[in-house]
Amino acid sequence: MPQLRLALPQIDSTVGDLAGNADAVVRWTRHAAERGAHLVAFPEMVLTGYPVEDLALRGSFVEASRQALTALAARLAAEGFGEIPVVVGYLDRSPVAVPRLGQPAGAPRNAAAVLHGGRVELSFAKHHLPNYGVFDEFRYFVPGDTLPVVRVRGVDVALAICEDLWQDGGRVPAARSAGAGLLVSVNASPYEQNKDDTRLELVRARAREAGCALAYVAMTGGQDELVFDGDSIVVDAQGEILARAPQFTEVCLVLDLELPAAGAAPSGVVDDGLRVDHVVISDDPVAPYEPEPRGACAERLDDDEEVYAALVAGLRAYVTKNGFRSVLIGLSGGIDSALVAAIACDALGAADVHGVSMPSKYSSDHSKKDAAELARRTGLHLRTVSIEPMFDAYLGSLALTGLAEENLQSRLRGTLLMALSNQEGHLVLAPGNKSELAVGYSTLYGDSVGAYGPIKDVYKSAVFRLARWRNRAAAERGQTPPIPENSISKPPSAELRPGQVDTDSLPDYPVLDAILALYVDRDQGADAIVAAGYDAELVRRTLWMVDMAEYKRRQYPPGTKISPKGFGKDRRLPITNRWRESR
Repeated sequence: MPQLRLALPQIDSTVGDLAGNADAVVRWTRHAAERGAHLVAFPEMVLTGYPVEDLALRGSFVEASRQALTALAARLAAEGFGEIPVVVGYLDRSPVAVPRLGQPAGAPRNAAAVLHGGRVELSFAKHHLPNYGVFDEFRYFVPGDTLPVVRVRGVDVALAICEDLWQDGGRVPAARSAGAGLLVSVNASPYEQNKDDTRLELVRARAREAGCALAYVAMTGGQDELVFDGDSIVVDAQGEILARAPQFTEVCLVLDLELPAAGAAPSGVVDDGLRVDHVVISDDPVAPYEPEPRGACAERLDDDEEVYAALVAGLRAYVTKNGFRSVLIGLSGGIDSALVAAIACDALGAADVHGVSMPSKYSSDHSKKDAAELARRTGLHLRTVSIEPMFDAYLGSLALTGLAEENLQSRLRGTLLMALSNQEGHLVLAPGNKSELAVGYSTLYGDSVGAYGPIKDVYKSAVFRLARWRNRAAAERGQTPPIPENSISKPPSAELRPGQVDTDSLPDYPVLDAILALYVDRDQGADAIVAAGYDAELVRRTLWMVDMAEYKRRQYPPGTKISPKGFGKDRRLPITNRWRESR
């Protein structure tokens, strides 16, 4: 059977940075060429970054993407890589852009192209458009209607884009009908907990369905709230793993495949009405050669390590891609700000992490000591600014009591953090977790201030688990655990009044989080949650708190998404809403 050396650069790209992304394609193509690759395939929309959101509706950006693709093809040839077919994802438009009701203006397409010999040899658009969770591709794109097949070194290679694998029908069975020897899918699949297991089983099943080897190349890095974990996979026609890339790492997966020889050129219309678009790059197989040792399967991260790595990758991408050099965190000595600080130090280096301890008259000695101990362990910069004089000045002017007095302390801290951000240029990180955001246990313009919330999608129970994992991982490496044990073991408290603890207002976090997971993540109603074994009054009160806090969540900063349903793009409920599950 013909041999084919396949290269899958699993890389990061930045939305809108056409020049920088093109440079990355050239650089990684050079790397693949040096390793003798016969075919190179990059992730989905690598040239424009993903997701482009409403940029897809801007004609100037679509045209810039098309021009960048043409220029990239010429540049690859000029730099000596013209004989290697390179698959590149980009933003295109339908050649027939006639306005039609229900179709996005300009008929943009989530597309990919095969570049060879200085030209665009073949282009195609995603056939299945996802329209769930964070995806709005019906809003942005028109679907493709072809089955692209490119003949490379005597092997017919069918091509697909991400959702074409996740949905039944379309290009997967069409690849079998066309007699393809290899199906290559280019992807920008956002990370979710446990998705790597689902992804592997999907790839294996689709390979068996297509009747050929399948290569799944994925994006890594981060874009706003989304993080991409890579995890590129190659399996044979029986679904057996041939190679698997590491997660959250830029890498080029290169491996040798023996594939069925191409027969007669496929043509006509196949499954789902897809028209075969067949292009011959090279009919003749390569001369037989000694294959490289089969690519190893990267060791999988355990569940907590995987989530922590996603949080680090998401924060790093947001800070660096938006041009910031340092971050600022209010350090209370509690578990949330301690975990955020540890993530920030791992993402950016402790030299670029600044903490502020802002004690009030209600702050305990151990909280102040825990903040200082965190700084000692991690090496981050710490300063202490008491809010007592400011607090006393406000109380001297306003007769505040109760909750208003408590929240004033949080808002003074928020104002102080934003003032330092303006003065020194740091990006402020909000330390709120998913449990608190769900039930509104945060103060608007206080602990909710900031440009990014690294643990916004992490339930409080998981905050404790991740902190313990990070300390354990440090100890196993012979390093100093970054998070003080007292921050983990003491009862959580906002310390806005004497003796306050979170459980004064909230159920124990393991119980609260279990109810929230059913209501928020799985959209189950009150009756179903009670039927699952939870106290009816507790369920009613919890759901009421969630429903009443929607206006607060809308004003919270973006943060790394790690769950199937994060607050924001995933879960979209009206603020003005008289339907209550807690009725």
